[in-house]
Amino acid sequence: MPLTVRVDERDGFYKILPEGSIDSNSHTLLGSYVEPILKKSPRLIVFDMKGVNFVSSAGIGVVLMAEKSLKAQGGSVLMVNLQPQIRKVFDVVQALPSQQIFSSVEELDRYLAIIQRRVKNGEIQ
Repeated sequence: MPLTVRVDERDGFYKILPEGSIDSNSHTLLGSYVEPILKKSPRLIVFDMKGVNFVSSAGIGVVLMAEKSLKAQGGSVLMVNLQPQIRKVFDVVQALPSQQIFSSVEELDRYLAIIQRRVKNGEIQ
C-alpha cells in the first residue's frame, strides 16, 4: 500500500498521520512532512500510526530523527495507535544493545519484516 501522509496542527502541536507502508522507498515522503515541522520548533509531535501496516528501518529513522531534534529543543515525540506488528518493531529497536548487531540495513529490514509477519500470523506477541 503506497504511503500517504496527513498533518493536523493545533496550538503549536502537530499530529502526523501516515497511512500505508513506511519503507526504504516511501520514508522520504514522510520525512518531507516532518522536516518543515521541525524547523518550526514545536513542543510536541504525535505520530498517529493507526494506518501504518509496515515499517522498515528507514521509517524508524524518520521517527528517531524527529525525536532527537525535538528533544534537543525541549520538545517531545509521541506515537499512538500502533498496530501490534509495528509496536513490536519499535520494541525490538529499543531493546537493541548499543553495538551494531546487523551487518547491513538490508539485513535489519529482512529481520523486521519477519517479525512483523510473525506478529500478524499470531506466532509471537
